[in-house]
Amino acid sequence: MSRTADKPAAPEHTPLMKQFFAAKAEYPDLLLFFRMGDFYELFYDDARKAARLLDITLTQRGSSGGAPIPMAGVPVHAYEGYLARLVALGESVAICEQIGDPAASKGLVERKVVRIVTPGTVTDEALLDERRDTLLMAVARGRSGYGLAWADLSAGRFLVSEVENADQLEAELARLEPAELLVPDEEGWPPLSAGALRRRPPWLFDPDSGRRQLLRFFGLHDLTGFGIDDRPLAIAAAGALLGYVEETQKQQLPHLTSIALETSGEAIAMNAATRRHLELDTRVDGQTRHTLLGVLDSTITPMGGRLLRRWLHRPLRDRNVLGGRHHAVATLIEQRADADLRDGFRGLGDVERILTRVALRSARPRDLSTLRDALALLPGIRQALAPLDSPRLQALSDELGQHDETAHLLASAVAPQPPLKLADGGVIAEGHDAELDELRRLSTNADQFLVDLEARERAATGIATLKVGYNRVHGYYIEISKGQSDKAPVHYTRRQTLTGAERYITEELKSFEDKVLSARERALAREKFLYEALLDSLNTVLEPLKRCAGALSELDVLAAFAERAQALDWARPELTDSPCLCIERGRHPVVEAVREEPFEPNDLELYGDRDGQARRMLVITGPNMGGKSTYMRQNALIVLLAHIGSFVPASRAVIGPIDRILTRIGAGDDLARGQSTFMVEMAETSYILHHATEQSLVLMDEIGRGTSTYDGLALADAVARHLATVNRCWTLFATHYFELTSLATPESGIANVHLDAVEHGDSLVFMHAVRDGAADRSFGLQVAALAGLPKATLAQARRRLAELEQRGRETHAAEVAPQALDAPQQFGLFAQAPSAAQEALAALDPDELTPKQALEALYRLKSLL
Repeated sequence: MSRTADKPAAPEHTPLMKQFFAAKAEYPDLLLFFRMGDFYELFYDDARKAARLLDITLTQRGSSGGAPIPMAGVPVHAYEGYLARLVALGESVAICEQIGDPAASKGLVERKVVRIVTPGTVTDEALLDERRDTLLMAVARGRSGYGLAWADLSAGRFLVSEVENADQLEAELARLEPAELLVPDEEGWPPLSAGALRRRPPWLFDPDSGRRQLLRFFGLHDLTGFGIDDRPLAIAAAGALLGYVEETQKQQLPHLTSIALETSGEAIAMNAATRRHLELDTRVDGQTRHTLLGVLDSTITPMGGRLLRRWLHRPLRDRNVLGGRHHAVATLIEQRADADLRDGFRGLGDVERILTRVALRSARPRDLSTLRDALALLPGIRQALAPLDSPRLQALSDELGQHDETAHLLASAVAPQPPLKLADGGVIAEGHDAELDELRRLSTNADQFLVDLEARERAATGIATLKVGYNRVHGYYIEISKGQSDKAPVHYTRRQTLTGAERYITEELKSFEDKVLSARERALAREKFLYEALLDSLNTVLEPLKRCAGALSELDVLAAFAERAQALDWARPELTDSPCLCIERGRHPVVEAVREEPFEPNDLELYGDRDGQARRMLVITGPNMGGKSTYMRQNALIVLLAHIGSFVPASRAVIGPIDRILTRIGAGDDLARGQSTFMVEMAETSYILHHATEQSLVLMDEIGRGTSTYDGLALADAVARHLATVNRCWTLFATHYFELTSLATPESGIANVHLDAVEHGDSLVFMHAVRDGAADRSFGLQVAALAGLPKATLAQARRRLAELEQRGRETHAAEVAPQALDAPQQFGLFAQAPSAAQEALAALDPDELTPKQALEALYRLKSLL
């Protein structure tokens, strides 16, 4: 006999664990929530991982296959909280439910994975941030660039776009911040930022299969109606996304009814660095307080808050759309209608996400009561909008639609205060269904019936000790003591014999028992049937209800703009076709909101052509902490606010065409990419020089400070000249290199401004006021003193500064004194940038000039001096 034959057979796994392993084999990379009674259990590696991530107890109970079973579990009634934590950590979970009836099943209850929850596909209210979109995105790539598709399943939005290169892809990822990103499992991808990255088989991103997938899903013959028929990369991404959604949701998705195409020319472009520098909704340190969104968002509804965030990250260029919004805000203010409108929004709730749960048939009873209450508010909202002379407000009033039948159905069908869960009963209102009302009456009146029956039977039999009772095993019964049992009527049927009594049943009691014992179950079943019918009815009017939710969201945002404009003293911007950027008494909205003392407003004046002169760049000098960065940022934020439809923090703002906002502000390295602070600075500067146009607004702060003085000055000088002469963009260029102030000449389009500061004794007072002309000092030592540097250190710095300044003066004297031309040269620490006259002189070749050209050149040099 062989050694193999002598080896004992390995113990088999139990039937339950075989069921677990079968489900786990389908989803090996996901955590499996395995339903066992009142708990979702996790086993083996899933249990170890969940215990670590959720800080729950890891146990070992029983054995299977000859080994103990590591287990961790979460209660079914509270699983959403644990699920939310896992999803926030980027994990995905497969929910394996008992689909058989334990009471009716012989042996093991059948189980099946009914749903997969991933970071980008969640729709449950408990798993979502109510004021932020949760997006699933797919990216396909080809020779012409990248195709993007993203969906917000919780709101039923499905969009696509195409970008040309990795820089634009990075900008879109920074704008949309997907919770989950799907890409082909291929090499050569640029760094991708997303909540959870999923690599999928490349064949899922094929344009032809994507087209077939979309046509099948939407029931169409072509994609022309969506405007994407000629965009194969977008189609490939959309097909891959849709396949993933169908795979994870395991149900119909009736709320995804169309695809919207976004094109880059519709919006003001902002790359990832710009969004980070301007702190639109998140600060550089990761905090969300004291951001532009924090100041601007006074919306009442969560769906309004989400729309505002989308607008903030995608400022539009369409003057007609923006003009309609500005006019709507002005109308609300002039008619004093914003307060009444906002009061009407307070009972709306999150209609947009409720409708998604209706479509997915996961809506809870209180979702329907919230929808009912929202529809009841629509007549009042339409009445408030009726007298307002604003085309956009009237268009939104029309989009609200008429939903009287739906409102009446919900009012009559849903209880005034329904329970949290359908299984609790009492969801359907009394009087809505006669059969349900009868079942409820049976259950409610059971006790009184038994009292009446007991009294009648005592009278009929003459047995004073006769009792009517109930237990879970035998049901209802009539009990007579052993001594009186011979008096039991013939129509009594013996049900149970006890030591001292006999228990009987009658036809009347049996009939009552059948009704009462099943009344609650039948009532719950009837409620479930009526509830499903109610969802069916709502799904037939889903599209007009979605349009209504969209209109309510926009009305909420416009009313918030009106409230903010009045509360913060903001003005309506003027959008013009003339090339200019003129802001009077502008303020930084966030700084003004958080500081206690009054904010010093400042002007900005840039123009393309005025009396033959242009003013496209400001070289901004002044001390650290003087407000240079604040000044630059406030003007960018004013431009951005104007292009989302908001009023702006200024007394007047006239803004010409803007195609993008680009910034290089602040210092920081990128350790993940192995880039130093200076490398990051140069990379962001390079991006700006390659992308800025005559319609771009560019903010440059302290270019060149990350390297040596000579290198830094040379780079700053070259960058400023390139922006002024090649890009010709609107530029705010803050610097501590005073040598750059020489760039401001009448023909250059460059002007000098500075932020003022005044020394008062040993202290320094920042005026925060922008003045024409260049600053003469940086006040670096004074700022260092404010920061608390030791006095000995400051004294040493002052002595060293005096030496360097004296050396610089001696060097300059040696350079210009004829008698010192042969003396040894000692160069100062701070290089003197060549003047425009010196550069023009160096470019001349005297041998190539005619006498007339030489005379003209001499006059030109004279004018430059």
